[in-house]
Amino acid sequence: MVEKAQIGIVPCLPTDCSLLRKIGLRAFTEAFAAQNNKADFDSYVAKAFDPALLALELETQASEFYFAKIGGQVAGYLKLNHPPVQEEDFGNNCLEIQRIYSLAAYYGCGVGVALLKKAFGISREHGYDFVWLGVWEENHRAIRFYHKHGFEVFGSHPFLFGTDLQTDLLMRVFM
Repeated sequence: MVEKAQIGIVPCLPTDCSLLRKIGLRAFTEAFAAQNNKADFDSYVAKAFDPALLALELETQASEFYFAKIGGQVAGYLKLNHPPVQEEDFGNNCLEIQRIYSLAAYYGCGVGVALLKKAFGISREHGYDFVWLGVWEENHRAIRFYHKHGFEVFGSHPFLFGTDLQTDLLMRVFM
């Protein structure tokens, strides 16, 4: 684990697509490869981290990506969705955290907290009522983290991971 350090949050630009893909694949693999069937995992990441899809997501006006950096190195990233491009429709007065990941080497260094603070600040700037996200029901570490930061479960939805139909808990925190 890296010592706690100053964390900078910087926007991802369309020109950062390759780096975003590299960091995204690494963080996702560290977080989920061991708990899932390899074929399902490979199928999912091939789609979710497709370079053309990431490039399109980076160009989407209602989405925002940010890198968390420590000592000039990317330590994690955040993807936010404003209405109307959210995964679920909870109206126009909320912000979705679609992805929030820290690389394993930076667990415990405050990367997740810094990225959450960025999301909360953006939510307040827009006057949103709440921030919400979906988290795999088996991701107990993340669920504890979100509870610690005020999120509460308010529902669930199915999430197709390759051919494995999983359940994501829907969590939100009011601003």
